[in-house]
Amino acid sequence: MDSGITVVTNPTVNVRLTSTISSFEVQRRFNRGISIAELKGKLEMVIGAPASCMDLELFSVSDKFLQKMDDEALLGSYPVDDDCRIHVVDRSGGQMGEFTDVSKVEKFELSEDAYDKKTDTARSFMKKHRVGRFNEEEMAKKKVEHAAREEEQKSAADAISVGRRCKVQVPGQPTKLGTVMYVGTTDFKPGYWVGVKYDEPLGKHNGTVEGKQYFECENKYGAFVKPLTVTVGDFPEEDYGLDEI
Repeated sequence: MDSGITVVTNPTVNVRLTSTISSFEVQRRFNRGISIAELKGKLEMVIGAPASCMDLELFSVSDKFLQKMDDEALLGSYPVDDDCRIHVVDRSGGQMGEFTDVSKVEKFELSEDAYDKKTDTARSFMKKHRVGRFNEEEMAKKKVEHAAREEEQKSAADAISVGRRCKVQVPGQPTKLGTVMYVGTTDFKPGYWVGVKYDEPLGKHNGTVEGKQYFECENKYGAFVKPLTVTVGDFPEEDYGLDEI
């Protein structure tokens, strides 16, 4: 008997997709009229597994297992609602994270000779326009200027002796008074350096840098500065009134 009632069902459904070879969950919309075999074909590009090796399992919106899905059946023949989950079991031997682990991807490498021959690279542009290290005149000029600065720093270092009182004037920092504790080269940076024990805790260390001790002082009282920032002379220690009551 015809009741006269017509049930209208949405022809498409939005489902959540998970798989045994990925930790990610994606959402896709499918037509309820396609077969499960056709659905598997569409899932190949989404999941990354061959359709012939897929088993599909249907879960409810609350992730309760409902049933396995048969290739010959239509998607709409199952109780599939929006936000139901279809879980893909890959039987091809794929492993979790196989398609997201970039450590397994063979890396493209280009030899220095091959890179030099290319004409569309940053290096070729720099060569053509003589930029940076490809400007021989500019590099030679900088080399001469660097050598001159180093010689100037060495001459300044030669005029400084350990034990002398000094004034340190580093650009952008307040003037500091202290005592010269070390003069010479170091392991932490090239060039000549002066180790100073400040009168106040305005330094960075206790005379030890990167595990090597150059001089001794209280922590935060020691610092290394360039010789040209150091002036030696009669600079008595400041009286901060510590003996006053």
